[in-house]
Amino acid sequence: MRNYLIVANQTLGGDALAAKVRRVLDDHGPCRFHIVVPATRVPDALTWTSGTARALARGRLERAIARFESMGLEVTGEVADESPVLAILDALHKRNYNGIILCTLPPGASRWLKQDLPRRLGRRVPVAVTHLVASRELELAAA
Repeated sequence: MRNYLIVANQTLGGDALAAKVRRVLDDHGPCRFHIVVPATRVPDALTWTSGTARALARGRLERAIARFESMGLEVTGEVADESPVLAILDALHKRNYNGIILCTLPPGASRWLKQDLPRRLGRRVPVAVTHLVASRELELAAA
């Protein structure tokens, strides 16, 4: 059975990610998915604590796991380091994956894209990285 790592935060509850997961299943049959949610800072908050970021990430993760389980998927997940690179590298040390699905906000809104995360990951990890951009509307609906 193939294993896929899903990396997302604000886009985790969107339909674009669910559609991508369905395409992976159509292409490869039964798969296991592990969701990593970096506990990134809340950009619009006047004050920020790591506890707040982890709580938001935990809520998104729990809703995503419930949604994917309702689709009949085998899924696990964890809240991870605020750095998406460190979060992904930590996950890769724990298990082998056949691919990574990285879901970001669109250019302009995404700090991960400003950090050139898809390209940086492509150079640092031994598995294929699929970059998925979720629309702003889906991100807001998932919050």
